[in-house]
Amino acid sequence: MNSPSRWLSVEEIAQHLGVSRDTIYSWINNREMPAHKVGRLWKFQTPEIDIWVRSGGAAETDRSTGEKVK
Repeated sequence: MNSPSRWLSVEEIAQHLGVSRDTIYSWINNREMPAHKVGRLWKFQTPEIDIWVRSGGAAETDRSTGEKVK
């Protein structure tokens, strides 16, 4: 039986992705980053985040058009 991934904090997922905590909060609010609210804390599953990143969720966007920058 596979054990489920442990839940990561904002700090841990920021470290996993190599970005700041502020970037994580921005992605939650503006880019539909997969996050789960547990009480007052945001928690993350690494496999969900990795899929989101690979699908372009973390890609930069052009502020004037909102389109992904290549």
